[in-house]
Amino acid sequence: MFHVPLTPSLKMTVLATDQTPPGHTVGPYNYVPTEWICILFLVLYSISTILHLGQALKFRLWWMLPTATLAGILEILGWSARLWSSKSPRLLTPYEMQLVGTVVAPTPLVAANFIILGKIIGQIGPQYSRLTPKIYTIIFCSFDVVCLIVQALGGATAARAVSQETSASMGANIMLGGIVAQLFAIVVYVTLATEFFLRVKYDAPVRHVEQPRVLEKGQRTVSKSLRIMIYAMAFCTLCIFIRSIYRTVELAGGWFGPVITTQRYFDWLDGGMVTLAIYTLNFFHPGIWLNKADPTAQVLQQDADEEEAAT
Repeated sequence: MFHVPLTPSLKMTVLATDQTPPGHTVGPYNYVPTEWICILFLVLYSISTILHLGQALKFRLWWMLPTATLAGILEILGWSARLWSSKSPRLLTPYEMQLVGTVVAPTPLVAANFIILGKIIGQIGPQYSRLTPKIYTIIFCSFDVVCLIVQALGGATAARAVSQETSASMGANIMLGGIVAQLFAIVVYVTLATEFFLRVKYDAPVRHVEQPRVLEKGQRTVSKSLRIMIYAMAFCTLCIFIRSIYRTVELAGGWFGPVITTQRYFDWLDGGMVTLAIYTLNFFHPGIWLNKADPTAQVLQQDADEEEAAT
């Protein structure tokens, strides 16, 4: 019997083979990420992130930096790692990087939608919402931060387990818990948003709020630009919701399940959905479509800000 010393590259090959079911010998993905697809998404996310950075600075919407811009940076990290894996599919380091990056990235994007809805409520009329714009933003963004931490912790735990040649099931379960919690938050968010818009439509306020000075009578008329922003926010939320359902099914099926080991599912239902969501906020940016040039919107937003400052 001869003892063959394991070099780092040979160790990675053996480890990847040991953790792969029979018939699969391509590393932890159980497939080789397609290079041109990785390059495509990397370019798309890079363009979107640069645009978000520029738009946030131009319109002085600083909250878009830790939300949409950060989401783009995390996606760039994740897809850069997948591009690395397309060259070296057996290496664990890029696999761990893309695991954490792509799981966590959409979470700040969800927070952007939470904040946008709060702004819309402030412009249309806080009296139609169960929560004030300030409370709405605080509650949902705080919960989103918790989901972000849980998903990051789960991703790091799973990555560490893989590198130590131990079971990554605990990390996967933690990530799954974070994604399910985020799904729950999105459902509650959509429910409250739907109630708000129905109350606006039928002029059924939850509580009395003094009407703005520019309104002599009647309810706030939703401008065309605000309607476009609402539709864009709804589409963005739908894309993230579809992606979250996919991720839930993916992780629930285990590391060698049919969903997680099929590349096209990931490309379309994760990469594709998040790309649509992040570009939606580029083309329908709140700095443009939450039109503060409307004098009614200006007064409504001012009154909402005064109400929040008093609470």
